Amino acid sequence: MTDTRIHTRFDAGSTAADVLVDVDLTGLRAVVTGASSGLGVETARALTAAGATVTLAVRDTTAGATVAEAIARETGRQPDVRVLDLADRGSVAGFVDGWTEPLHLLVNNAGVVTSGLERTVDGRELQFATNHLGHHALARGLRAALATGAAERDGARVVVLSSTAHMRAGVDFDDLDFTRRDYDPQIAYAQAKTANVLFTVAATRRWADDGIVANAVNPGGIVTGLQRNFSAAQRASLAAAEAAGAFAYKSVEQGAATTMVAAVAPEFAHTGGHYLDDGNEAYTVPDTATLVEHPHGVKAWALDPEAAERLWAVSDELTAAS
Repeated sequence: MTDTRIHTRFDAGSTAADVLVDVDLTGLRAVVTGASSGLGVETARALTAAGATVTLAVRDTTAGATVAEAIARETGRQPDVRVLDLADRGSVAGFVDGWTEPLHLLVNNAGVVTSGLERTVDGRELQFATNHLGHHALARGLRAALATGAAERDGARVVVLSSTAHMRAGVDFDDLDFTRRDYDPQIAYAQAKTANVLFTVAATRRWADDGIVANAVNPGGIVTGLQRNFSAAQRASLAAAEAAGAFAYKSVEQGAATTMVAAVAPEFAHTGGHYLDDGNEAYTVPDTATLVEHPHGVKAWALDPEAAERLWAVSDELTAAS
């Protein structure tokens, strides 16, 4: 069978700096969510070093300012810092309303992991609300800016961070917020990570004519602040997956590489709705496949166009202004 996946010259050992060798991003304006720690910092640093004008969209602007100053010391160019709380619809709306410039790249990097059931003020399950719904509302709100940016630079891109965790669960449309079933934080996280991929499928279908494409990426196993709230059971599950060979830990620099591929590689300039792993488009596996069997695959449920359309409609409804 012919392999029709998109391949690049990058792999698991590549770093963000490797992807950006000889890439000049002068004039490119980018927003990176969750850019006050972990992968977000490296993503913002690498983009700034390559010449991009970067906005750090963060909950904690004090931490964001510290990161911006560190990036400025290293690169000679200082990112902008703006407040954004993805779990707060008002905060997302405020960010969108305050954005007046063309936008060429949106990196939906921010994420949260909980060890137990937490809800937003609107009653939404926190992981789904932050990791998916907030980013959905943000991208939709910035669509016009992305379209303007696309006209300037022959295309605009949205990059959404997913995870191999998506293989644990699809989206349960009958109980998105765990009001009927027992709460399992790993299943909740998996649902959100599947939703991240489905978003790119629907967004690309809707926005490609405007020159906007969206792709999802798996950064790999990275030790970041995301794990700070892990329960003992979550830590044990992660250790078991590592021992079984489901993943190997990467450095933060390596973890940001696949984001950079989706953000700047010519292979993904005009095509979207893909899930990238180790710098390349992943192979699709059945919904019954296990992570141990296929650590670099993407479940069919994450690429299902009907599920993507259904999720888009639900997400529009849940993020509509009250």
